[in-house]
Amino acid sequence: MDISVVIPLYNEEESLPELVAWIERVMDANAFSYQIVLVDDGSNDRSWSVIETLKHQNDRITGIRFRRNYGKSAALNVGFAAAEGEVVITMDADLQDSPDEIPELYDRIKRQGADLVSGWKKKRYDPPTKTIPTKLFNSVTRSMSGIHNLHDFNCGLKAYRKEVVKSIEVYGEMHRYIPVLAKWAGFRNIQEQVVQHYPRKYGTTKFGAGRFVKGFLDLLSIFFVGKFAKRPMHFFGPLGVISFLIGFSITIYLISEKLMSIANGTVYRNVTDQPLFFLSLVAIVIGCQLFLTGFVAELVSRNGSDRNNYHIDQVI
Repeated sequence: MDISVVIPLYNEEESLPELVAWIERVMDANAFSYQIVLVDDGSNDRSWSVIETLKHQNDRITGIRFRRNYGKSAALNVGFAAAEGEVVITMDADLQDSPDEIPELYDRIKRQGADLVSGWKKKRYDPPTKTIPTKLFNSVTRSMSGIHNLHDFNCGLKAYRKEVVKSIEVYGEMHRYIPVLAKWAGFRNIQEQVVQHYPRKYGTTKFGAGRFVKGFLDLLSIFFVGKFAKRPMHFFGPLGVISFLIGFSITIYLISEKLMSIANGTVYRNVTDQPLFFLSLVAIVIGCQLFLTGFVAELVSRNGSDRNNYHIDQVI
């Protein structure tokens, strides 16, 4: 099979027939063998009934329905598991992504050797309350991930080699950072393609302002897990040692100062009467806690079932 199109959706009954018909026209015009995976993320409208009707009309449609709303990441993860095509395309169900982009995305993956191609909606039809925070988060993500050639990490229109979606796990709000997950999984050929962005035709957006806070926390999680999941002591250990040494050095300084004052017969203050002593004590305690945290995390990591689970590309 050439292509699997994975579409997460929530309350999109009006747009689904038009979107599926559009995809079918593109696939037939390019003679692609394909599969359309529609993941209903607990919709409370008639979306599932529409999917059932579309399935009767086209047996290349796979419908998956959640009992409740789990979020876009969960829908994508389940959709990736069901995808069978050599190239996997993701797009939103609101008709803001154009299926006409599929042939070029397929070519970038299949013939040009890209692992992942992320869409860039260079001209957007979203309000400033959405576009300005998005630019900020994209800038932060570029800096933290080292993927400097992407302008829009969260674009719903993406193309993947099948091996990419089978090697990553998407959860929480991680769908915003799939290129980062792919990079940590060892897929380095990550490219970008300018895509058309259309105004929303039906319904309203499903995402509120709270997604930015969750997205930033998930970015920190990806950064930490990607770099230190198998060696947490390398993160906590140096911080603990530095904090301990700072506190210990201050304590030695205060004791030495007191001893020098006694030796010279000058007025001195008790070590415990000085604010610096308590700061040094806090630094020592924090240093010990960080070191012990790294030690415990290292024990957990070494006893985990996936401690030797590595992504192998080829064996000859």
